[in-house]
Amino acid sequence: MVIASTDEHEMFRKTLRDLFAREIVPYIDDWERDRTFPAHELFPKLGAAGLLGLEYEKDYGGGEADHGFTLVAGEEMGRIDCGGVPMAIAVQMAMATPALAKFGSPELKEEYLAPAIRGEMVTSIAVTEPDAGSDVAGIRTRAVREGGDWIINGSKLYITNGTQADWLCLLARTSDEGGYRGMSMIVVPTALKGVEVSRKLDKLGMWSSDTAELSFSDVRVPVKNTIGEPDRGFQQQMVQFQAERLITVYRYIGSIDRALSRTREYLLERHAFGKPLLANQHIQFTLAELSARYDMLKHYAYTTAEAAARGEDVTRFATIGKLIGARLQREVADTCLQFYGGLGYMAENWTSRFYRDSRLDSIGAGADEVMLRILARMDGFSVS
Repeated sequence: MVIASTDEHEMFRKTLRDLFAREIVPYIDDWERDRTFPAHELFPKLGAAGLLGLEYEKDYGGGEADHGFTLVAGEEMGRIDCGGVPMAIAVQMAMATPALAKFGSPELKEEYLAPAIRGEMVTSIAVTEPDAGSDVAGIRTRAVREGGDWIINGSKLYITNGTQADWLCLLARTSDEGGYRGMSMIVVPTALKGVEVSRKLDKLGMWSSDTAELSFSDVRVPVKNTIGEPDRGFQQQMVQFQAERLITVYRYIGSIDRALSRTREYLLERHAFGKPLLANQHIQFTLAELSARYDMLKHYAYTTAEAAARGEDVTRFATIGKLIGARLQREVADTCLQFYGGLGYMAENWTSRFYRDSRLDSIGAGADEVMLRILARMDGFSVS
């Protein structure tokens, strides 16, 4: 099959590009300065365009669209002139809601998924903790059952949308089993007593996206807010990680292409020693090689999307795409900044923001080392 190639896909691409140009791009500098963006103002506009629930059930406001639309969405999000807002959008559409859409009860989906798809509620994924990042099995936040409620105590760290979220998809320990067992996913409304933003975090990049540390002190949540089966939360989170990594890979396709195109245009206009900078053979060859590697990544991403559309297990695809794509994006960001010279190092130029923002991608959504660990196990290169 040929993914994302119909007139409907291209119409959706144009709709998103126009929407982003109108509702996001003009405000990026302000949001970067403020270290946040108004999610409750922006997300309803994205929801109205169908972006926040592309492949989800129509019963809850989703589009039941084919996976090609997710690919298109990722590409266009990658073309936005910052990393923070696209990351926040990705959390809403592909990181905090997939498990609820797949495993949640009809009542839970009606109460929380449907308004998230409409953009009326902002949501976030709450997994990482001060002592448990890549090692999800190490989480300590605990939910103890008391009658018809969970009583939750603990903390979560590096939570995107954390200062604005209306509800959290929270992973907590719900039994005494250790390791990967005994965890459950719970929808936690942030308005509940005991849920607090401990602090808003300052970051190297992704400035327009708010990130928080959250604390939970005797938070009482109905057991009916459990997503899927109790004690199966780790397995369900693995499903969400897959969706997160796919949208992340698709975003690389847009961001790298835009960066290389903008750099080519600048190097044609900028002259040194009587010639355009692009007349320098070293620059030509460096960009040509990056472009070639980008082309391979793009085709790999499209192959990944086609496999996902067929319902295949794309664990290997998503893992490799995430690893290689993040590294290539970092290299492209560094090269573009270098070829822009002093101008590229200035905070007001897009190259410095791209350089800062792209650094997170080899850490978030599964660090490079985690991706390599997964591949080593899959390929028999590890020993227990």
